[in-house]
This record gives sequence, C-alpha cells and structure tokens, in this order.
Amino acid sequence: MKYHATYSRFKESNVAWLGEIPKHWSVTRFKYLFDLNPTKSAVANRRYALCSFLPMEKLKTDTIVLDEIRVVDEVYEGYSYFSDGDILIAKVTPCFENRNIAVAADLTNRIGFGSTEINVIRAKSSINTRFLYYRLQEDQFRRIAISEMTGTGGLKRVPSELFQVFKVAIPPYNEQAVISAEIDKEIERIDKLVSKKNKFVELLKEKRQALITHSVTTGIVKNANLQESGIKWVEQVPSHWEVVPGIWLFAESKETAREDDQHLSATQKYGVIPLSEYERLENRQVTHAIKNLEKRKHVELDDFVISMRSFQGGIERVKARGCVRSSYVVLKASDEADVDYFAYLFKSSAYIQGLQATSSFIRDGQDLNYGNFRQVKLPKPPLEEQKRIAQYLNQQTARIDALIEKTQHSVALLTERRAAFITAAVTGQIDLRGEE
Repeated sequence: MKYHATYSRFKESNVAWLGEIPKHWSVTRFKYLFDLNPTKSAVANRRYALCSFLPMEKLKTDTIVLDEIRVVDEVYEGYSYFSDGDILIAKVTPCFENRNIAVAADLTNRIGFGSTEINVIRAKSSINTRFLYYRLQEDQFRRIAISEMTGTGGLKRVPSELFQVFKVAIPPYNEQAVISAEIDKEIERIDKLVSKKNKFVELLKEKRQALITHSVTTGIVKNANLQESGIKWVEQVPSHWEVVPGIWLFAESKETAREDDQHLSATQKYGVIPLSEYERLENRQVTHAIKNLEKRKHVELDDFVISMRSFQGGIERVKARGCVRSSYVVLKASDEADVDYFAYLFKSSAYIQGLQATSSFIRDGQDLNYGNFRQVKLPKPPLEEQKRIAQYLNQQTARIDALIEKTQHSVALLTERRAAFITAAVTGQIDLRGEE
C-alpha cells in the first residue's frame, strides 16, 4: 500500500462523525454546497428538443449508459431533470448501497431526464464537482444514509432532508481540485486492476464451461474413436457410447408436496436449495408462496428440476428434500444414470443449446416442460465411465473454482481499498497536496 503523508495541524470539528479535521478545513452543511434536484425551468422553452433518457438500471458506479433518446416534452413531467456536470446518485435500496453514482456527461443537447429514484446534485460555485462527487461516496455518510432510509421492503429510500442537513468538512477550493485529481489517478489505477482481474475471471468461467462440455460429450480418454452422434447439439461421441432418448434415463415425477416438505428455490447459481438458505446466501428476502401449496411438487435429494430459467442455464440438481413450484418438471434418474455426470451434462452449454432448439416460442419467463426434455436425446456412456468423467470434472472444476474465488477475493480487497482511499482523502485523514 502506498504511503501518504498526513496533515500536521488539526482541530476539533465538534461533529461526532467527523472528529478531528485539518486546521484550515471548515465545517458546513450539504445544502450550502449544492442544489438538490434543480428546477426544470432551464429547459421549459426547449420542450421539443431531444434529450438523453436514463432509467435507474443504467446508472452504475462512475458510469451511465446513454443509449436512449427522448423528446423533452415526453419526459418533462414525472422524471428527474439533469444536465452535463450534474452528479446523479441513486436514492433507493439496493442501488444506493451498490454505489450507483456518476457524473452526467455527453448528454444529448446537454439535457437529461431519468428515473425519479435518482437524486440530482448540482454543485455550487464554492465546491469542486469532482471533490463533491467523491465526498458523497465517503463511508460514514453512506452508513448514516443507509441507517436513515425510510420505506418498506425493497423500496427504502434515503430521505432528501439528509442531503440538506448533513455536516461535512471541506478544504479550500484550490485544495479540493488537487485532492480530487489525486483521487482520480488512484481510482483509475485500481479500476484498471479490477477490470483486468474481472476479465481473467470471465476467461476462467469460459474455460470451465468448455471443459465440462468437452468431457460430457466426448469423454476424457485421449484419442478415443468417435462416431457421428445423430443429434444436432453434439456432432460426435465416442463409438462405444449410446445416444438414447432422455425418457430412458429420467422419469417424470408428479408427486405432490408432503406435509413436512420445506420450500425449495430453483436457482441457476446454487441448484435447488431451501428457500431459507437462498435468502441467507443472497442476503435478501424473497416472496414466499402462500397459495396453492398443496399443488407444489415433492422432490428428493439428487432429483433434477426443469424450471422457468432452464432454457437459459440448464436443468438444476436438487440439493435437499422438499417441494418446488407446481409448474416445474421433476426428473428422477434411473439406475443407469449417474447423477454427478448428468448434473454436469445438464448445465453444459451444448445441452442448453439443445434444449433451446426444442421450441421457437420459449421466451424469458416461460416454462419448459417434459415434452421439451423428451425431444433432446442424451449421450449415454457406460455407467462406470459416467462416474469417472464426473470424478475428473469434480477435480478439475474445483481447481478452476478455487482460482476464480481467489481472484474475486482480490477484486473485493481492491474495491475496499478504493472506498477507503476515497474516504481518507475527502475527510482529511491523508494529505494529497504533495510538496508545498
């Protein structure tokens, strides 16, 4: 970690969350530094001009996606107005917690409108916009803002009053520019490292998927004799393998839920797991079914479930006994199918393409059914070979997953360092002025 000098003289701020601040800094309230959600009067006579339009989901950390253009008159009422140079910050959970904040730039005709869940902050002449942008990302302000959120469930918002009365310590204007420029340089360095590591993770995920697809369709024996498979989603399979209808290996189960069944959630990320475990892993609550519970379907450990997302991410393996939605298809493996092998095959990119080819009407949100499953023939290695392939993939994917986890941990540390550096710089914990 690079060493940074500290200020030599401090004073008491008399603000609990600020503590001591550099002696030449001053304490003020946000309302004296910026205008919150400025009036639209500046564009009142430009109702037929084109402007950029920004939905909530297109505001990210230091980034806005400007791929929508509207006529000002279409969005003048019911949306937030902003201009080039304004700071845009999400007010609603979880977007605020996710640091969805950016400075507007390159807007069509310098005019923008967006979601009312975005607070627009326009810096006054007394503060440098970049310094203010970073000051709004400081950890203590964020913690207080999150604690002050009001509303219910997933609709909690940071109260507008906080952006008026919150007290901050501010250096002289010229020093603000120096500090923000140094932050810019450090953040650019960190973001480049994060981008490089994220690209590496994506390459590892691609390698993992390619390894799985190759192993479950052509085996793990080098130079094996191959034959035409006779199915579209995989061209060749080892000559001693069979290619059989899926219903030869997997039967559909329609058993309804039992009285003591726990509710399970079918997820692409974790498989079919208890709903409570999913909420814990994702650190969020989801809607619980309260109607037609008697129609839900019973599943056992190592069954498979075809869910509404299976045409995107494959068929999910059941990790716990319980019940799933009545619209899902439950598959039970025969003695000739090794569930470990088919768990890999059902998540392979080639098999997913095979599923997608069974219907031209499937769209996001629609369920696959047993009829779709029946249409996709499956490679069937000898049972012992299925087990060997699964064991091989367990070992190889574990190595890749460990490397992915290590890299993602490194990204998390860099992200923490990014936030810590911003906080230290804008609160006077470090002195970025250099030689004077």
